[in-house]
Amino acid sequence: MIDINLIRTNPELVKENIRKKFQDHKLPLVDRALELDAKRRALIAEGDALRSARNTLSKQVGMLMKAGNKEEAEKVKAQVKADADRLLAIEAESADVEAELKKTMMTIPNIIADDVPIGKDDSENVELQRFGEPVVPDFEVPYHLDILENLDGIDVDSARRTSGQGFYYLTGDIARLHSAVLTYARDFMIDKGFTYVIPPYMIHGDVVSGVMSFDEMENMMYKIEGEDLYLIGTSEHSMIGRFMGQIIDGKKLPLTMTSYSPCFRKEKGAHGIEERGIYRIHQFEKQEMIVICRPEESAEWYEKLWQYTVELFRSMEIPVRQLGCCSGDLADLKTKSCDVEAWSPRQKKYFEVGSCSNLTDAQARRLGIRYKDEDGKTKLAHTLNNTVVAPPRMLIAFIENHLQADGSVRIPAVLQPYMGGKTSIQPKKD
Repeated sequence: MIDINLIRTNPELVKENIRKKFQDHKLPLVDRALELDAKRRALIAEGDALRSARNTLSKQVGMLMKAGNKEEAEKVKAQVKADADRLLAIEAESADVEAELKKTMMTIPNIIADDVPIGKDDSENVELQRFGEPVVPDFEVPYHLDILENLDGIDVDSARRTSGQGFYYLTGDIARLHSAVLTYARDFMIDKGFTYVIPPYMIHGDVVSGVMSFDEMENMMYKIEGEDLYLIGTSEHSMIGRFMGQIIDGKKLPLTMTSYSPCFRKEKGAHGIEERGIYRIHQFEKQEMIVICRPEESAEWYEKLWQYTVELFRSMEIPVRQLGCCSGDLADLKTKSCDVEAWSPRQKKYFEVGSCSNLTDAQARRLGIRYKDEDGKTKLAHTLNNTVVAPPRMLIAFIENHLQADGSVRIPAVLQPYMGGKTSIQPKKD
């Protein structure tokens, strides 16, 4: 959520930002926010004037009664009563105006960074850098599900019976590999100085609306029936919510955390959810990075975070690239975002395995996350998040890039200690 002062002082900048995101249907929201803000301030001023007048009139009643002027005193009492009724009406109207203004402000997108490429959707994202040489082996790389089944590592048919489309069982060495990568990623981030956290997996609705846009909420979140609880789509949600309404000691910033959680997503509108693969699923696990920092530090942290993901994947000998997200592909709370994509030898192209985002003060303003600076002034913090690693997409990249001609999958040196010393995963025997 952006600052209302920006809309007051520079509404055209806000409108131009909306145009850059190709959301012209939201342009009227800027004028509506100005109208509601003016109305809110007028109601506040009227209420303050009535409260001030009430004190004066109350004194007049006492003086008139003391002077024996009962008739005039009753007139003043009637005015006091009328003012009190009007105050009640103002309070009710103010609550309605405040609620509509907040909803309107939460729908207006954050101001994008100057270097964000302008484009309508993810097809116009821009490759920025490559890391590692993409390799296509001299043998055919099967579809990832076929590889996993050949390794006796997955059972989607049983999951379809127990849970429906978009779920799976991992078994044997593939299940162990899944856990090994998450554990390695945890230790990797701890070695970078991040604090390891396991957060709640369910959060209240006010946290959901604080950490994401309404569209994201509708397309992603599962709600617990009959309760004000939602299953998290990523640990960022509960990690940021942890600091809701808090004033952090500025000396403790930046807060750098790495969190593990299962993640639950509707994947509403996602293409291919009915297909055999495990690229888009309803339940998965993820290691995440979260940073809460001062505004002047967030640009530097953004660069550090996505580079950590690149470093992690390269340590597992997986070629990756950084893809800058264009304006139309940015969620409304983000000022800047990039994807880390891994090389797929089978598809001969890259696919997303992580996403890094700088949300500046958008989440902090919604949730009231502030800090005190050296002068004792209270300011809004900046929040950032980034994927460390998220199976099963990581599994797809891993098995394709380390598949051998005999159907086995090689295990890089960094993961061997987490796999009990194994150097490869062998296909099942007929």
